[in-house]
Amino acid sequence: MDGTVLVADDDRTIRTVLTQALTRAGCKVRSTGSASTLWRWVEEGEGDAIVSDVMMPDGNGLEMLPSIKRKRPDLPVIVISAQNTVMTAIKASESGAFDYLPKPFDLKDLLSKVNKALSQSNHPSPGSALAAERGQNLPLIGSSQPMQDVYRLLARVLNTDLNVLITGESGTGKSLLAKTLHELGHRSHEGFVTISASTATPASLENIILGSEREGAQEAAPANATLYLDEIAEMSPEAQLHLLDLLQSQGVRSKNFRIISSTRQELVNLVNEGIFREDLFYRLNVMPMSLPPLRERLDDIAELTQHFLRRAAEQGMPNKSISKSALEKMRLALWAGNVRELENFVQQLVVLSPYDEISGDFVEQKLKQLPKIKSESEPLSGEKLSSAVEAHIRRYFDLHGDALPPPGLYNRILREVELPLIALTLSATRGNQIKAAELLGLNRNTLRKKIGNLDIQVTRTKKMM
Repeated sequence: MDGTVLVADDDRTIRTVLTQALTRAGCKVRSTGSASTLWRWVEEGEGDAIVSDVMMPDGNGLEMLPSIKRKRPDLPVIVISAQNTVMTAIKASESGAFDYLPKPFDLKDLLSKVNKALSQSNHPSPGSALAAERGQNLPLIGSSQPMQDVYRLLARVLNTDLNVLITGESGTGKSLLAKTLHELGHRSHEGFVTISASTATPASLENIILGSEREGAQEAAPANATLYLDEIAEMSPEAQLHLLDLLQSQGVRSKNFRIISSTRQELVNLVNEGIFREDLFYRLNVMPMSLPPLRERLDDIAELTQHFLRRAAEQGMPNKSISKSALEKMRLALWAGNVRELENFVQQLVVLSPYDEISGDFVEQKLKQLPKIKSESEPLSGEKLSSAVEAHIRRYFDLHGDALPPPGLYNRILREVELPLIALTLSATRGNQIKAAELLGLNRNTLRKKIGNLDIQVTRTKKMM
């Protein structure tokens, strides 16, 4: 890296670490714990990039960003902050930040972003500032690293018109993310229309999207609205085809809709199986976003629980607090239903706890009473392979309704079983094809042909002692 980096943070340790790391990387560094000093350097033309904290004793790094961009529009600013909320990420992006990193950050990641900032000549232009009141009651809660990744992507696509496909297990908050995309974006004053894909028919889609003069028909979505297609994978083949035709029609294009879709299923797999239309998939999946399951963001459970306790009190339920031991027991629980299940559980605690503070023992007692439902990604233990395959094929036919699947079903099903079988066998034999052929009971030439046809990458590895 080559250039001068201005580092502003009121934490002396962070300034020292960043100065040493950037210097070793080849940069010149000037560091300060003062917002006023940083601004003076900007006015004097110092620096090729800035790494700045948000909160400093004499100023706010985010509030300075618009002034910095007006003074020196080509000066990239990387914001770092311990205020790990969605609004921090959004405000950083809206104010013209080159990038945003929550604390604690990965040093290699920050150095990579500084290098990119120094070498890139075109930087994002600042958008219009979000009104402060729009950030007070955001539905997205959590400051864990997986959620920070969601916030950063959200900030980048917020004020675009790109179609978004949101994936995530049931209960992760896909509809909340869709509404946040709409309410914080530049279409917030336009309509937000939810369409349940599982019950959509060609007629109902046409009524909603284009409107109908038929008596009793649903009112058409207004122009410039956001259409939210909930659980798009459950849409029937007939409705998929009609939706595609509508999206390609001149009437819909003139209405300038933005499409946000969501699904809890692996849509790519459904495309490969012939259940979901490939052409419709590419039209909807312009900007993919994924919400992590609760088991991957356990550090958010305490924050989510406190949020749900406040919400319960606002809804007229008893005002309860919760002990640290209770929060820890909840953090270690398995939440198959994700955030939705957690909220339901908190409401039960509020109503049933005999004391103002919910105790660890009470939480432990109630956790034992939760239904033992496996998460969507957890395999069924003890299930025979034939039963799993039968359930998969039965579901495959059910999803097509009265219609038949596309031709070639036999080879598609065999390929789905054959690929993991051969790949895992090769992995177990450390890439030894002779041993793998023997284990599978196949001729070696047959195995080699299947490896080629299935495009399996074979890597020979040594046995670890």
